[in-house]
Amino acid sequence: MAQRIPQEVIDEVRERTNIVEIVGQYVQLKKSGKNYMGLCPFHEERSPSFSVAEDKQIFHCFGCGKGGSVFNFVQEIEGVSFPEAVQKIADMEQIPLQINLSDHIEKSQPNSQQHKLLELHNKAAELYHHVLLNTQIGEPALNYLLSRGLTKELIEEFQIGFAPQKRDFLSQVFSNEKVDATLFQESGLFIQRESGEFLDRFYQRIMFPIWDAKGKIIAFSGRLLKTEEFSGDDMPKYLNSPETQLFNKRDTLFNFNRARKEIRKDDTVFLFEGFMDVIAAWEAGIKSGVASMGTSLTNEQIRQLERAAGELVLCYDGDTAGIEATNRAISLLSEHSRFKLSIVNIPEKLDPDDYLRKYGSESFRELALHGRETVFAFKMRYHRLSRNMNNEKEQLDYVNTMLRELANVDSPLEKDRYLTLLAEEFHLSSQSLEEQLRMIESEQRQTARDNRQQNNQQHHYQQQQPPMDFPPPFDEEVPSVSFQNKEHFSQIEKAERMLLYRLMNEAGTRAMVQQRGDFAFAHTKYQELYLLIDSFLSIYPDFVLAQFLEFLQDNELKKMTVDISYQEMSDESSERELGDLLNVIDHSDIEEQIQQKNIEKREAERLGNRARVDELALELITLAKKRQKTR
Repeated sequence: MAQRIPQEVIDEVRERTNIVEIVGQYVQLKKSGKNYMGLCPFHEERSPSFSVAEDKQIFHCFGCGKGGSVFNFVQEIEGVSFPEAVQKIADMEQIPLQINLSDHIEKSQPNSQQHKLLELHNKAAELYHHVLLNTQIGEPALNYLLSRGLTKELIEEFQIGFAPQKRDFLSQVFSNEKVDATLFQESGLFIQRESGEFLDRFYQRIMFPIWDAKGKIIAFSGRLLKTEEFSGDDMPKYLNSPETQLFNKRDTLFNFNRARKEIRKDDTVFLFEGFMDVIAAWEAGIKSGVASMGTSLTNEQIRQLERAAGELVLCYDGDTAGIEATNRAISLLSEHSRFKLSIVNIPEKLDPDDYLRKYGSESFRELALHGRETVFAFKMRYHRLSRNMNNEKEQLDYVNTMLRELANVDSPLEKDRYLTLLAEEFHLSSQSLEEQLRMIESEQRQTARDNRQQNNQQHHYQQQQPPMDFPPPFDEEVPSVSFQNKEHFSQIEKAERMLLYRLMNEAGTRAMVQQRGDFAFAHTKYQELYLLIDSFLSIYPDFVLAQFLEFLQDNELKKMTVDISYQEMSDESSERELGDLLNVIDHSDIEEQIQQKNIEKREAERLGNRARVDELALELITLAKKRQKTR
């Protein structure tokens, strides 16, 4: 059983940590008023509803409701226990601790299948890595990697390994270690024959471990190693793990776990096509590079990157296939993200890895950092590939195409620059090009209006349709809401929440409420929170919101506390304000009766029941007089 971490250790780590700096390593944050806003890492959203309050040292998402202290954030994002979160933050901030937290960290449940699968992948990575670096059978693979310019330090950093040609290499090791056979099929590391025998999925391949965003090995990608003895002509060059409960290729980005901190620091991510490109760029000092899993970029991967960076640099191969892939990626990113995009044009049809090997790290760094081109400059190159630019008709077709591309450019300066370039190259007047561009822009605006009108008509039609008699096939998540959308509370609840805000922020308010011995909140949940605040202050001398959130055990109470703390209120209360709040809460039963009678009166008016309207009006007058007497 894990021991409780001494409170002074928790307090030291929290006090020496700025939550903005920790959260900023996972989420791209921008200052908004006194707080910081970003896209929530805990649910899918396009508009920022995730807030970090530096003065309170807490976070809160107005969309999904998650919130808490810096420890709660790391717990949620990394899926670790509270003691592990304390240890991780101490490591991230390089805070020396007087105690060893390992005794306080309860180990992961050894019986969970996911835990066992992670152990299996970690063990496999260690074996492959050992074979590559320390055995004769791994020498050809090691020599190949060294000939490609990789150093042993890089091989160690990325834990690259080698799966030998022996088809039962891994299965024999795991069988000898009495690994549960049911895990073989679930791991994706093996293929089962009809006889029931398990063979290694990966053989005669250089092995690249795939990490998730938390730094856990969840899959492998194997590159075929051809030799004189093994041609492997009928085998794919690259082979990835199949999808498992650990690995979903749509969600996974190679090297994101290492690159994330650098991405956040520079607000820029480099997107490559291959793992070797990422590793070569890392060696050249470009450590904010990632790659998708051998497939087109997915919306899930885009969302991950959007939370970490504002600019994305496409650094795909320079050959025709790479240029086509770049064009597809631009279309996807332009439509589904808010990235500022730029492109690295790799000359001589080389891929980034080959370019680096041919011209060196310094040349590659210069190209990647200072040789980027705009999306429009790329489009100019791209649209030339399929045309004979010596043909006048194709020249005019090219110019018209580029004007349509230019209509999507927001910057007036960029538009002016490229209009001038087009005019000079094709001996056309700038005035005629500008006129043609205005016509295209007008045409596109009209098309957009028509589409909106069509969508509105379709939406109106759908609203007129009768509801289905059968339930939906799955439960949809509640859509994210803007942080400006507030939940509707009754007058009494508003008063209770405002008073709780003051109780959490002003010692004078706490003293005033305590003097009223018979005071109680109208709603049980707010009374419970009030009692917990009182209990907390009987232990600790001051009310520290982040510390109080760690004190709370119930997640709903935590959410409610964070939500209350985000209310917009004046810096200090007044005697009149507190008196009014207490008065509303004290007479909540009368207020609720008045609210109910008003609802009934409106319904009676709608039905035209004059007798009932008059009766309710008299009851409301009586209640109002009663309320006045009690004030």
